[in-house]
Amino acid sequence: MATSDSNLLTREFINYKNNNLANSSYTNSTSEYVDEDGMRKQQDLLLPIANVGRIIKQNLPPNAKVSKEAKETIQECVSEFISFVTGEASDKCKKEKRKTVSGDDICWALENLGFDDFTEPLRRYLNRFREFECDKNQIIMSKNEN
Repeated sequence: MATSDSNLLTREFINYKNNNLANSSYTNSTSEYVDEDGMRKQQDLLLPIANVGRIIKQNLPPNAKVSKEAKETIQECVSEFISFVTGEASDKCKKEKRKTVSGDDICWALENLGFDDFTEPLRRYLNRFREFECDKNQIIMSKNEN
């Protein structure tokens, strides 16, 4: 993803969240997570900062510097985005009395939340992944038959 694409994504998500979160059934905010002792454990719900930093660096020129604060901000936004989308998909599964969220549910949630541009690439990836898994299983089965 190009830097301008990721900046645009971040801005669009923040604007979307600010404008629409109040009207949503979404309640799984990372800032609302509380453990058994009543202590907030936001860090447990965030993507590892090293992974976030690595992804950021892959999309910047080699000599670019990224502050710790910028990495932490992206970490929070990405983690919140994931929680937002999976929360929507989970709500759909609960309404349909299912316990497992599938890739198709995530695609549905992205569309439902207005992130249509991400749905088609994700569906293509999901189809390729399923084909790969099917091929892999066929190879394993053929080896077991011999």
